[in-house]
Amino acid sequence: MPGQPPAPGGAPAAPAGAELPLGVAPSPLALLLLGRDRDLASERGVDCPGDLPAASDPALADRARRARAALGDRAFVLGHHYQRDEVIEFADVTGDSFKLAQQAAARPEAEYVVFCGVHFMAESADILTSPSQQVVLPDLAAGCSMADMAALGQVEDAWEVLAEAGLADSTVPVAYMNSSAAIKAFTGRNGGTICTSSNADRSLRWAFERGERVLFLPDQHLGRNTAVLQLGLSLEDCVVYNPHKPGGGVTVEQLRAAKMILWRGHCSVHGRFSKDNVDDVRARIPGVNVLVHPECRFDVVTAADSVGSTEHIIRTLEAAPAGSSWAVGTELNLVSRLAKAHPDKQIVFLDKTVCYCSTMNRIDLPHLVWALESLVEGRMVNRIVVDGDTAHWAKVALERMLALPGSGTTRG
Repeated sequence: MPGQPPAPGGAPAAPAGAELPLGVAPSPLALLLLGRDRDLASERGVDCPGDLPAASDPALADRARRARAALGDRAFVLGHHYQRDEVIEFADVTGDSFKLAQQAAARPEAEYVVFCGVHFMAESADILTSPSQQVVLPDLAAGCSMADMAALGQVEDAWEVLAEAGLADSTVPVAYMNSSAAIKAFTGRNGGTICTSSNADRSLRWAFERGERVLFLPDQHLGRNTAVLQLGLSLEDCVVYNPHKPGGGVTVEQLRAAKMILWRGHCSVHGRFSKDNVDDVRARIPGVNVLVHPECRFDVVTAADSVGSTEHIIRTLEAAPAGSSWAVGTELNLVSRLAKAHPDKQIVFLDKTVCYCSTMNRIDLPHLVWALESLVEGRMVNRIVVDGDTAHWAKVALERMLALPGSGTTRG
């Protein structure tokens, strides 16, 4: 996290005496997870504030209301759709990641932007807001497993593989919004653009007008689903680049023949849905409509009745007739909220197993209260700062996306 100051009262992610499981070597990642090391260039946050209100404090909601009222227009609280209800209650606006960042930029009078989401979202807000605005992430450990799967060094190594094969000049990078600022900046520097789950087809068409192939980062499923189902490419046109294998685990001939070079990344929530889930819910609920996010696997998307972004899912259920039945393949907090909002419809989670976005859920009411009360007391906490060069090139890539036809109000 370039430019990221340590959190006040920072505590390690695990006790100092925590041991590795028998037979596990102390890899850099293992040390990070045990709280024995820090990687400030990583999407993953490892610092957490130590002085938190108790989750059992019955006055938490009142404390949040008082702090929010005391800050007034000086603060703007953003709540991602996947947040807990206890947090959403205090959000001035809710939405997907890019919509929220745009909303923050449209509130220049707000001195503090409190982003209840994950790290890459707060980075986008810092990139798009004015220098006078300060972006706060209530818990620095709220990262994104998908964004973590494409580290800048890995992507630069992959680009070198393409360069050595004589393919970099004919390859255009396209980075999903769910990526770190460093990856967005890499994309901008190398002539690429950003996409959301709702405009990925337009971003890919733009890229193919400029090159023979696309390096799609970091979600292989969104890239594959868009290329095959919306652009008419074949599965054979896609290869998966695995950054943990020499040369990405693919040959130069495979890279040369590919139209889509898909990074080996995925969403830990959407990637868990399976074709068996779809078959099971159809057997249990006659006439059910299966509605899923395009970050799901190809066989899930092709088995579903409707596929679209988070905003598409929300709009579809709002417009659905009373009495209709829906199985929804996206994050459980949102599905539960939609089921409560539409009691005239049967809305169920696609998987029988409970599955929240674990990193998104790190933002809870104690962290939000701590962040708001700290700001009331004049203490800046957990500020997210993207360095100037990274912010410049990331913004270049974002502006290329916004210049695409129909993308002025892009949703994710």
